[in-house]
Amino acid sequence: MKKKKKSQPSKIRKAPFVAIFVFLVLGAVGISLGEPSRVLEQAKQICLSCIGIG
Repeated sequence: MKKKKKSQPSKIRKAPFVAIFVFLVLGAVGISLGEPSRVLEQAKQICLSCIGIG
């Protein structure tokens, strides 16, 4: 007969959760400072200058 192995409790890695939390906090700070509108404005300027309008 085969012996049953004792199952060890699975360890939860904390690093991915910490990284996700940090990225969410930084994203929220960027959104609160109005960065998305600034990035879109710069992208619009670059696109208009590429086609010769701006």
